[in-house]
Amino acid sequence: MRLKLFSGLRPLDLRGSGRDALAGVVLASMNVPQVLGYTSIAAMPVVTGLYTVLLPLIAFAIFGSSRHLVVAADSATAAIFSGALTPMAPAGSEKYVALVAMLALLTAGLLLVARIFKLGFLASFLARTVLTGFLTGVGFQVGIAMLGGMLGIDTPSHRTLQQVGDLFENGWQFDLQTFGLSLLVVSAILLGHRFAPRFPVALVAVLGAIAVSAKLHFEARGIAVIGEVPGGLPSIKWPEASLQEIIALLPTAASCFVMIIAQSAATSKVYAIRYRETLDEDADVLGLSVANAAAAISGAFVVNGSPTQTAMADSSGARSQVAQLVFAGLVLAVLLFFTGPLQYLPRCVLASIVFTIAVGMVDVKGLRSILRESKGEFYLAVFTAAAVVFIGVEDGILMAIVLSLIRHVKHSYKPHTQMLAPDQTGRWAPTPAVPGSQTAPGLIVYRFGADLFYANEERFVNEVRALVERAPSKVQWFIVDAEAITDLDYSAGQSIRSLLEDLRHQGTQVWFARVSSYLRSDMDRHGVAAILGEAGIFERLHEAIAATGEGRKESVEEM
Repeated sequence: MRLKLFSGLRPLDLRGSGRDALAGVVLASMNVPQVLGYTSIAAMPVVTGLYTVLLPLIAFAIFGSSRHLVVAADSATAAIFSGALTPMAPAGSEKYVALVAMLALLTAGLLLVARIFKLGFLASFLARTVLTGFLTGVGFQVGIAMLGGMLGIDTPSHRTLQQVGDLFENGWQFDLQTFGLSLLVVSAILLGHRFAPRFPVALVAVLGAIAVSAKLHFEARGIAVIGEVPGGLPSIKWPEASLQEIIALLPTAASCFVMIIAQSAATSKVYAIRYRETLDEDADVLGLSVANAAAAISGAFVVNGSPTQTAMADSSGARSQVAQLVFAGLVLAVLLFFTGPLQYLPRCVLASIVFTIAVGMVDVKGLRSILRESKGEFYLAVFTAAAVVFIGVEDGILMAIVLSLIRHVKHSYKPHTQMLAPDQTGRWAPTPAVPGSQTAPGLIVYRFGADLFYANEERFVNEVRALVERAPSKVQWFIVDAEAITDLDYSAGQSIRSLLEDLRHQGTQVWFARVSSYLRSDMDRHGVAAILGEAGIFERLHEAIAATGEGRKESVEEM
């Protein structure tokens, strides 16, 4: 495994580095409040949010290849593990923090395995439609989880429906001052996103809330604050957990792994295409692995290639990982010199910041776009979102994967099939393969739109038989346009051999055209080529049609 270090920084130039350094300052001003807020979702101590943008950020800048991807705390992965780990240990406890660190290490291990065996293609199994629904569901779940903190109401449950019940049951705890402050922060941030997207409204809200809280003693007035935040560098230590706990954490680590692979790969590709840059996906997977290992040993939690934070970096003018390194340097300064004032930060302010992030995750525009183009995929996205809200994030991501695979198999099981048939002018044109029609007297040209395998072989065989049996005249030649068929498995091979022999006994010659080298290899291996013979396999469709007789030459040339 050859390492290419600092790919996301090279080539360096003085002007570009200065621009990226300034972008890093802007990025830090917008993102520090966010990573502090993510600790509310992760149920971790507030300072660990800063840890996620220190060593992990530096690790990815060294080992990754993307010049744009920001690897840090992420709401989706935080929601995945917090729901799974809180039953194992009290939120924020020493044991919980240790389990979270071990989870990050396990996730790093899975990412390393993915890099060694080049399993980055697994990201493709989470369809964009399903991912949109999943993130929308996470947005609803996180938003509801933050309502308690914004209203001053305890919501000890970790399931969304139970949290809604807690809001009603403990409604007597509602605090008007807390709610008023939350409403002010949410309104300011949402308006800032609308009218001044590059202005660090969240940072101003945090700094203003800290100053007013310290001056007016918010804690004494009944507004909860986060309390003392330890300063200095994070302690470097190996996470500890029993074998039984490690086994229990593996499914959650797998869920985080899938989300990291899917989100990071999609985000990296978007910006690589936008700026016409070369992307090494294997290097990015390695960078994500090292970043999560760095998070594990520094007391942080799982990190991910964040789409929202990467978009923030891009809008700030960042064009290389120099910006992320400057961001990490500023976080280091905060840890060393400025954690003291954080103790006055009202908890409702952090909850409000996370609530606005959750609102942004509810992708109404994306769902509308899906609905316009495909109602079936829209229902799939909505179902995934509902599963996250009603079942849970970890189960939701597993369901998202299953639904994506089912969708893929469904398309492969029931692909589009066509045949050439005369149109109103008499010219041959592609039409749906409907029994009772033919291309020309004695000829059917048929196209199957997917690879042939055990799940769709019966559909192929039955449709071919129906087309032959119900043709207007006896079919002498049946040509399969195999352009879309690149693979033929054992089961399909046996069925096609039987079909070819049966049709030959009926006096119908079956030929395959546009046969790729991959399909030809499978045909040879499964005995299909031996039955067809060399005369029955063609590289081009027009050659096969021309071979059926000179009388068709004119029609072939018109195609």
